[in-house]
Amino acid sequence: MKNKTVKALVLLMTATTVSMMGSASIFASEAEADAAVEAAAEESTDTETGDADQEAADHVAALIDKIYVQERTETTDEDCKAAKEAWDALTDAQKEMVEGESASPDYFGLDTGDASADDPRNADEIGENELLVVSFGTSYNDSRAEDIRGIEDALQEAYPDWAVRRAFTAQIIINHVQARDGEVIDNMQQALDRAVENGVKNLVVQPTHLMHGAEYDEMTEALEEYQDKFESVAIAEPMLGDVGDDATVVNADKEAVAKAVTDAAVADAGFDSMEAAAEDGTAFVFLGHGTSHTAKVSYSQMQTQMEELGFANAFIGTVEGEPEDTACEAVVEKVKEAGYKNVILRPLMVVAGDHANNDMAGSEEDSWKSMMEASGAFESVDTQIAGLGRIDAVKDLYVEHTKAAIDSLETEENAAEEETAETAEE
Repeated sequence: MKNKTVKALVLLMTATTVSMMGSASIFASEAEADAAVEAAAEESTDTETGDADQEAADHVAALIDKIYVQERTETTDEDCKAAKEAWDALTDAQKEMVEGESASPDYFGLDTGDASADDPRNADEIGENELLVVSFGTSYNDSRAEDIRGIEDALQEAYPDWAVRRAFTAQIIINHVQARDGEVIDNMQQALDRAVENGVKNLVVQPTHLMHGAEYDEMTEALEEYQDKFESVAIAEPMLGDVGDDATVVNADKEAVAKAVTDAAVADAGFDSMEAAAEDGTAFVFLGHGTSHTAKVSYSQMQTQMEELGFANAFIGTVEGEPEDTACEAVVEKVKEAGYKNVILRPLMVVAGDHANNDMAGSEEDSWKSMMEASGAFESVDTQIAGLGRIDAVKDLYVEHTKAAIDSLETEENAAEEETAETAEE
């Protein structure tokens, strides 16, 4: 509405009111009319601005939701670029208004460290021998560089004749990192296609997964389609090795991981040993992701392993609460019954990413730290945000698993040569 029109209406309404009241003393002045016009205009402008802000925020939210998917498409690269450009065009106030099915200000706005410290390991000119390190992935830059790259660097140092390359199985994370930081990481298919195009003959795949779970199964299924494109292929063991039939089954890998994570935990907490921590009334809860896969028994096996090592103050939990005895409520009761008054939470995960920072150590009421504090059973609940991938003993374990896989290729090659020689003799 034009200002002159608004002003005329104000004057008319005021005059009418005066006529009805029979008093000339309350006639609106020109100044009063001007004030009314200004107030109406400001209200209208505020409404229009608010609508425009929300529209801009909703547009960005829709773009984020479009790339928050587990499937790569022909437009993924363009979509990632469009989402970041639209986000950068928002004001700070508009950014706080971003909210969608998966979108939030944290998608682009959360500070997770310097992405340039990482190496996507997506270079060509691989050579004949490739060591493909396959991880779920993380959008936390510091953790990706220290945990995942830490493992990759250790493998490259141990096997200089093999070109170490990277693949993530979580397209959601790949898209996040690409959109936010411009770092392009191969998914499984892209990495395998790259290997084929570069003429790789011998391929060893080293998963950084904790166990033979769903992610491991998906990785092996993807690899099956490429088996005949290489002269030899071997898949190394995940961190915890064979799953085993029940909760009582442990192995050398589980023992190595149990010792590695407890050594790191007590050192970071300022204790000389797990026993010293126990005497202080301190328990450690090592928190894994959890899974509905049959491999979930691995978590129960890790609890068994802790007990066999004499670590009575070590408890295994899972974010997803599977298996049931690793759910937060169950773990709280175990620790409370054991008589420990101080709790330190630490990830039983390769990477200290979203689960470690939020599900374990977050300020929300459903984080493990918050729930343990709310239980009222403990005098203190502290956290250590550090992935398994930065522990030297864990890196050494992956080096051993990779060696076994490389050795298996050499064994197969020798067997094939012997068979050829025997056939020739006949």
